[in-house]
Amino acid sequence: MATFDADAKMNPPLRDEADRRAILAGIVDGTIDCIATDHAPHTPAEKDKEFAAAPFGVVGLETAVRLIYTYFVLTGIIPLERMVELMSSNPARRLKLEGRGALSPGARADVTVFDPAKEYAVHSAEFYSKGKNTPFEDWPVRGRVDTVIVDGRAVVVRGRLVEAGRPA
Repeated sequence: MATFDADAKMNPPLRDEADRRAILAGIVDGTIDCIATDHAPHTPAEKDKEFAAAPFGVVGLETAVRLIYTYFVLTGIIPLERMVELMSSNPARRLKLEGRGALSPGARADVTVFDPAKEYAVHSAEFYSKGKNTPFEDWPVRGRVDTVIVDGRAVVVRGRLVEAGRPA
């Protein structure tokens, strides 16, 4: 936020170090039981304004898993199982989404498969979203998403979106 880059303008806004530490403590001790993103992308023209005039929002969907894995799991803040709870089973339970958030007989097949060893950097030019605004540009990350299955249908295969079951 030191440069007032509108790509970091989000709501709720980024907070100071004490607030960041309090959020991490809440994640670790269970006070916070879900991690989600509202995925609020904007066009470059919308964000290329004076900070106060730019809209709130950043791309979240395409960065959440890799950022949480890299900066929470790999640093030892939480184990991988806790990440899965925070980003899958707990939100499904909280939202009362029957048959979601678990891998079990009869449950809907909603699965994200990622390569935990794959190292790279966040590059918004590679996003599938029409929005490219992210405060995480060039951040080093691990854990590239390989496959995404939603309700039993593959929507991402080998890191690429698919249409009607065929690679796009």
